[in-house]
Amino acid sequence: MKVQGQCHCGAIRYEAEVQPGSMRVCHCLDCQIMSGSAFRTNIPAPAETFRLLQGKPRHYVKTADSGAQRVTGFCEQCGTQLYATDPGTPKRYSLRVGTLAQRDQVGGPQAQIWTRRRVGWMPPLEGVDEIDGQP
Repeated sequence: MKVQGQCHCGAIRYEAEVQPGSMRVCHCLDCQIMSGSAFRTNIPAPAETFRLLQGKPRHYVKTADSGAQRVTGFCEQCGTQLYATDPGTPKRYSLRVGTLAQRDQVGGPQAQIWTRRRVGWMPPLEGVDEIDGQP
């Protein structure tokens, strides 16, 4: 499915292809802090389908507790986080579902990851697989 996304101010626009029903909810501490929320929703897109249509994201490289690095792309004007990917030559982009115009059409989450970090007031999602850490 082809999707279009953009930052809040519209300075950055992109398109990509995703598989409906492949969304994940991440409860890791990095996602909580970086999103300013209790979790983040992501959907993968193969790198060969990702294309910037307008603007150029600023990049921040974060290092996980495991030592793995992730490049996060965001708008330097409004701060919207758009995606995360691997440094170097990316194989896929982890798109932030909230930036997609088709956020309702991509289907609900298939899994929740890092559930051991889920905030106590957030109930499990019925019928959605749970993974304690990184799959």
